[in-house]
Amino acid sequence: MIQAGYFFNDKEALEDAWAIRRKVFIEEQGVSEELEMDGKDQDNWFVVVYEDDKPLATGRLLNEEGKYLAGRIAVLKEFRGQHLGDLVVKMLVDKAFTLGGEAVYLHAQTDALGFYETIGFEAFGDVYQEAGIPHQSMFITEKMVKKCKH
Repeated sequence: MIQAGYFFNDKEALEDAWAIRRKVFIEEQGVSEELEMDGKDQDNWFVVVYEDDKPLATGRLLNEEGKYLAGRIAVLKEFRGQHLGDLVVKMLVDKAFTLGGEAVYLHAQTDALGFYETIGFEAFGDVYQEAGIPHQSMFITEKMVKKCKH
């Protein structure tokens, strides 16, 4: 059974999130551990999706001076295509709006732009490199969020 939750300063759930991020970003994509484990996880919200206590997907929500930034969104390879990424992103966006955010921003890998656009995000600015991977900034407001199609 799939379950997802919001966590804040929860050591066990954070370790589960880190395990997913290590597999996806460090092992699959070659991001350095130093860049991935940036020390910003404490005192910020994050989401972990589980199936029978196995962590499958994660993402975090940073509040940087009142500006909400969703990031570190990752789904284990064998569980992609099951709408878990949609769930994580929509939970992060919902949390930001619940906390009073007017918009949510993210740094999307360019090959994931279409995924974020299906949720309602819009790209802005130029493409740039982050951890050696092309990215583009995106944002969403509450009115832009698209309803689930599944």
